Amino acid sequence: MSETEPKKRGFLSRLFGRDEEPAKPAQAPETVAEPALEPVEEPKPETEAVVALPGAEAEAPVVDVPVAEPIVTAPPVDIPELPAELEPEPELVVVAPQPEPFAAPESEPAPAAQPKRSWWRRLTEGLSRTSSALTTGITDLFTKRKLDAGTLEDLEDILIQADLGLATSARIAKAVGEGRYDKQIEPSEVKAILAREVETILGPVALPLAIDATKKPFVILMVGVNGSGKTTTIGKLAAKLRAEGKSVMLAAGDTFRAAAIEQLRVWGERTGAEVVHGQQGADAAGLAFEALQKAKTNNTDVLLVDTAGRLQNKQGLMDELAKVVRVIRKQDASAPHAALLVLDATVGQNAISQVEAFRETAGVTGLVMTKLDGTARGGILVALAAQFGLPVHFIGVGESVDDLEPFSARDFARAVAGLGEAA
Repeated sequence: MSETEPKKRGFLSRLFGRDEEPAKPAQAPETVAEPALEPVEEPKPETEAVVALPGAEAEAPVVDVPVAEPIVTAPPVDIPELPAELEPEPELVVVAPQPEPFAAPESEPAPAAQPKRSWWRRLTEGLSRTSSALTTGITDLFTKRKLDAGTLEDLEDILIQADLGLATSARIAKAVGEGRYDKQIEPSEVKAILAREVETILGPVALPLAIDATKKPFVILMVGVNGSGKTTTIGKLAAKLRAEGKSVMLAAGDTFRAAAIEQLRVWGERTGAEVVHGQQGADAAGLAFEALQKAKTNNTDVLLVDTAGRLQNKQGLMDELAKVVRVIRKQDASAPHAALLVLDATVGQNAISQVEAFRETAGVTGLVMTKLDGTARGGILVALAAQFGLPVHFIGVGESVDDLEPFSARDFARAVAGLGEAA
């Protein structure tokens, strides 16, 4: 036991002695490693043990301190002063421009020069598409070319394309060819012949709408197909009659479209005309009857009766229009005293069938041609005059109230032919 003990002791001592010696140097680096980790979390106590770490830490705060100081000193209290200085500037800017723009528009509406642009100017501009198609074709056809049968045929084609109609086109071509075969003719001479012939055809139908003052109210029935501009034409006509000093009542007989009722009410407010209207879908004939009664009671000068737009080939709708006429005549056998068919010039030859159908159903007494500014086929008005001979009371070449004017055969003929205003 005693022998083995020293052996074990010696072995253990040798064993532990070897471990302890290297363990001591190992503890040194462990102690060094520990302070290296500790200064990162707690820099202050370890700064004396490790020189490198406190040095880095000292540099960091030194850098941070100057950066923090300029940030504090950078925003001086000048910032509140700047908005205070900017505030008066917008006030001056706002005040200065206000009187200038307001003064300018006030002086602009004074263009009393616009009336000098007047009807002739608006007419020529509105008919520019029609006249351009005609005059360009005529110029191209007759420039440096002798007159022969082929030239006259080409001229007829140009006139037909403008919807002047077969009979009218042949008549004009014949007038151009008289005594001029195998001769050169200037385009300006052809245009003059065109204007003369058109005026000859339109002259008898260019009649104003006459209001018989002995008939109170003077009942005007407005008819036409969908989209012809009927309701707008009623409003413009009401404005003209009111400007003449006549009392006017409007009957919103287009009960199919709520928009038409509201549109007529707006025109009534603008023109000072009373509007009789019902609910959408109400009986149009009953509303016309009520409006006529009211117009008689109020001693109104003119009653304008709107009707729903209807296609001429829809017999049911045309029968309903005939009913409106019958109901009006129950109160006044002579009414309606005028039945105006509003035609859209852009429909071209279809206007002929419209005149035929509405004349038979509503006893059309006169025509109003609208939207002449939207087509190159304004010659349809000449074809209608030649075929039916119905009075043309008004034509429209725009959207404003002033763009509906009494029809003048000479002005229309010269505008279509691209000639200047008659002296």
